[in-house]
Amino acid sequence: MTRYIDQFIRNEKERERAAMAEELAARFAERAARHDREGSFPFENFADLKEAGYLKLTVPAEFGGDGISLYELVLLQERLAYGDGATALAVGWHLGQVFHFSVADKWPRSLFAELCESVVRDGTMINTFASEAATGSPSRGGKPETVAVHADGGYWLTGRKTFSTLSPILDRFVVTAYVPNENAVSEFLVRRTEQVKLVETWDTLGMRATGSHDVVLEGAFVPESDRIKGKEVNDGGGWLLHIPACYMGIAMAARDYALEYARTYQPNYLDKPIASLPAVQQTIGEMEAELRTARTLLYAAADRWDREAEQRPSLKPELGLAKYTVTNHAIRIVDKAMRIVGGASLAKSCPLERYYRDVRAGLHNPPMDSSVIQTLAAAALEEGSSRQDCSF
Repeated sequence: MTRYIDQFIRNEKERERAAMAEELAARFAERAARHDREGSFPFENFADLKEAGYLKLTVPAEFGGDGISLYELVLLQERLAYGDGATALAVGWHLGQVFHFSVADKWPRSLFAELCESVVRDGTMINTFASEAATGSPSRGGKPETVAVHADGGYWLTGRKTFSTLSPILDRFVVTAYVPNENAVSEFLVRRTEQVKLVETWDTLGMRATGSHDVVLEGAFVPESDRIKGKEVNDGGGWLLHIPACYMGIAMAARDYALEYARTYQPNYLDKPIASLPAVQQTIGEMEAELRTARTLLYAAADRWDREAEQRPSLKPELGLAKYTVTNHAIRIVDKAMRIVGGASLAKSCPLERYYRDVRAGLHNPPMDSSVIQTLAAAALEEGSSRQDCSF
């Protein structure tokens, strides 16, 4: 019988890559509980990702990567998160950033080529650090307090970034900073030196193994050539679908755990497993409705972004809706899975307990629910209308 998770595989190449992601996910699942308990960064998972060629999936083919589509990125990230949500979310930022850089065409070509070749050759990873304690989420538009002071041949950067996912393993990253003499905000490629400090602050309810510590810049020098100031192509933010893909994968894992439990658990007052109970079947049906609705919307949004390149800027409401729907449905799916399993789902030895904590992190990843709702409202209000007032 065909597995539901395979429903959106379209061809043999996607099937091969999906199998690779599932093999990695199975390996990561065995380590996930330990890293969650310790709050430790899973360096061995990233060594496996590098060896499998996973880190170069979104590098354009011209630079030696696989150049996968957004649809494929969603397909693979969902499977990786099935095994370990924290690892999937962390590597998703790297894959998504490289994907975005290649489409937005903002980087100087030579600098982007150097990054891509390093990813392919050395397994280098990248992320953008924009969040700060005083400004909150960068998606809200706050001006960074990190400052880039112009100097001969470059800039001195000073400031502190929060939510710096992948920080324990990166040797370079992008930083947003305010440039006082220009009264402007810009991005800089920072390479790790003695002026870059990692402060291990990440101790959270969920997604405990993403390594999202604080990064402190103490006069880190960035040469003029590493400033990223090209005009950015508006891609609608399609790359951010790596985020809901992660939470969909966690929800799928919770759903499958609950289904297996319902098929096999038979208390001594029943002559059949609890899957035979109408109340349990009702909850399973509700769980399926949530899951299939969200998943269909997610893949439809990714496919449309791939196919309609010229329309990408106008797809922002649809892409935001996919994230909003998937994240909130995923939370409810995990909740229903726990209701099926009962009190045993609260035990640290049960993966549902970790899924419950991890899946809630999606509410705090961009775009936030309130921003999505506002974007949808604005899109509706901006629609031109040729209708005349109706008289009755």
